[in-house]
Amino acid sequence: MQSNILLLHGPNLNLLGKRDRKNYGTITLEALENLTIAEAKKFNFNLRAFQSNYEGKLIDLIQENTAHCCGIIINLGAFTHYSYALYDALLDTKLPIVEVHLSKISNREPWRRISVTAPLCIKVIEGKKELGYIEAVKTLIEHLSHADH
Repeated sequence: MQSNILLLHGPNLNLLGKRDRKNYGTITLEALENLTIAEAKKFNFNLRAFQSNYEGKLIDLIQENTAHCCGIIINLGAFTHYSYALYDALLDTKLPIVEVHLSKISNREPWRRISVTAPLCIKVIEGKKELGYIEAVKTLIEHLSHADH
């Protein structure tokens, strides 16, 4: 089994640590990615993290990287709520996906409560700030360990 995980961050997540700390916490994107990479390494998995504010770039990253991955963790930011193009790109990978959100989107504005990508995911984690990313790594690896049997 390949031991590579793809982590994708969508628009505005490059501003973590500066934006709406009540909902997103104080961690920076770099620190969040390093935390997630370190968690994956504990289980002998490599994690490649990318962020883009552009939908097409995220689609390119999915298409260019998933052939070498065994699973995906996503926080697509606002694209979560309406991007059927990203839905289709993720669907085509046929890989297990965990969706994670720093804030509790189910308690926010009505439009934020919608996730078009959630039906593709083995789990959606929300409202746990950076701890949600640790849970996402563990969830994905646990799923992969059962898929091998």
